[in-house]
Amino acid sequence: MVNYMADLKAVCFGEVLFDVFPDGERIGGATLNVASRLSSLGIKTEMISSVGEDSRGKEIISYLASSNVGTENVSENENFPTGVVNVTLSKNGSATYGIAHPAAWDKIKLNSNAEKAAATSDVFIFGSLACRDMVSRNTLFELLPKAKFRALDFNLRTPHYSREILLQLIEKADHIKFNDDELYEIASLMGSKANSLEQNLKFIIQNTSAQTICVTKGQHGAVLWHEDQLYYNSGYKVEVKDTVGAGDSFFATLIAGLLKKKQPRKVLDHACAVGALVAAREGANPELRAEMVKKFMYPDIKSITMDLHRNKPK
Repeated sequence: MVNYMADLKAVCFGEVLFDVFPDGERIGGATLNVASRLSSLGIKTEMISSVGEDSRGKEIISYLASSNVGTENVSENENFPTGVVNVTLSKNGSATYGIAHPAAWDKIKLNSNAEKAAATSDVFIFGSLACRDMVSRNTLFELLPKAKFRALDFNLRTPHYSREILLQLIEKADHIKFNDDELYEIASLMGSKANSLEQNLKFIIQNTSAQTICVTKGQHGAVLWHEDQLYYNSGYKVEVKDTVGAGDSFFATLIAGLLKKKQPRKVLDHACAVGALVAAREGANPELRAEMVKKFMYPDIKSITMDLHRNKPK
């Protein structure tokens, strides 16, 4: 049973949908994946989104409720269907996406309950994909000023974004997550001439007001800038089944750890391990028990401790 930290609350805004794989369909959507993982990590979590008045929509609401994610602000839209994404996997498990448009999550409308949720959150989580349609985009831009801390996860899916919107979003974020390709692209859009990851990260640090920035590097781990310090993780080796949702679970685990004021390096290591374990399983939201993650990170704690003492400089 999850022990929820009553004083910590996250609100996730954006897409809830079905990922359609060659072998079947599974509930997903970046912000839904983040919400589900945050809840499993003990953060009280709510979702702001929209589904269609159809069987998929009912299944998504049921799934969120069973995951202890608040659904008061997940509306049902009679005019647009629940979102669907056709997922194609390469031989190494990397995913490409065909995202149906328009869908219900493109039409998230503003209401007083959503405004209250944003204003009372400890972290308000949003992504770039939810801005592809004017209705959801306008709602998001109304909610962002009400939130006291805003966490942005870029999801660059061609052709569903523009330079203008990306630059507006990054100006409003206190916490930003990129993958390495997104970092290079967005830094370039902002005027960076640098060619290295660290130089582009430094450029983003200097040209935004973000307090925390993280860049994921796939199997090679991630780098975190937090409270003017850089932290690194070099990755965990797994046999990748599919990468869908791995970055979302990484992001949720990172946010949860930082909200709980844990040591940033340990938080980063934990987030990378969770992301790797998700990539090693099918679907975006596999169940991961705490002891499973710990065993994966430290398969032989005794021998590791002995090696560290043996190699400790005198």
